[in-house]
Amino acid sequence: MPDAPRQPRLRKSAPQDVAHPKDIKSFVRRAGRITSGQTKALAELGARFLLPYQPKAIDFVAAYADSESAKGQNDPENRPIVLEIGFGMGEATAHIAAALPQTHFLCCEVHQPGVGALLKRMGEQGLHNIRICAHDAVEVIDHMLPAQCLDGVHIFFPDPWHKARHNKRRLIQAPLVAKLAARLKPGGYIHCATDWQPYAEQMLDVLGAEPQLKNTATAAHPELHGYAPRPHYRPLTKFENRGLKLGHGVWDLVFERI
Repeated sequence: MPDAPRQPRLRKSAPQDVAHPKDIKSFVRRAGRITSGQTKALAELGARFLLPYQPKAIDFVAAYADSESAKGQNDPENRPIVLEIGFGMGEATAHIAAALPQTHFLCCEVHQPGVGALLKRMGEQGLHNIRICAHDAVEVIDHMLPAQCLDGVHIFFPDPWHKARHNKRRLIQAPLVAKLAARLKPGGYIHCATDWQPYAEQMLDVLGAEPQLKNTATAAHPELHGYAPRPHYRPLTKFENRGLKLGHGVWDLVFERI
């Protein structure tokens, strides 16, 4: 007897009593095992370096005051502020924070093992210029960051969502880029990097279409066709090195607030 025809899967819709269903998230909370070292770092350093999400503007002076590291010499008001969205396990973040000790980094990541891993690196390396908000970066931007408060934005290797039907989930989209540009000081920058060429092309199109931004590489490096050389502060990660050895490309894009 032939098998019964498979019935099409019905899409789930929002309940009728939900007036405004939540937007599709730009990330997925992936389950991951948290190590004992990461758990210890969360317990010992979380209270000091984690910023809770609050729907009000960040007091940057209070957030980065750290008497232990500065011994009375801390001057958070005059330090550049850089937002990082999605730092993974924190390897590059810790490297950059160590290379730029006078810069304050506000880092958003929803992956708990990654948060623990970065805190562990901070403890091991004595880094005091990072604060972590373990929350959706879009809501942090919308509710905690006022206009022209940032000196830079780092978005390194965001999920490329390879399948065409999932491209709408990519982080780098025109509405988000407009929000980020509005929160940059004049002369501030957005630095994106990806190892997926179709996403690099989309990034170049989206960033290039934002009227508040200009491409820093157009005049300086015309041979790169809009892409930028890797800035000195961004390290080559183990994953990136492995990809380069296999012949995979990596594309950096650096745009500046007009």
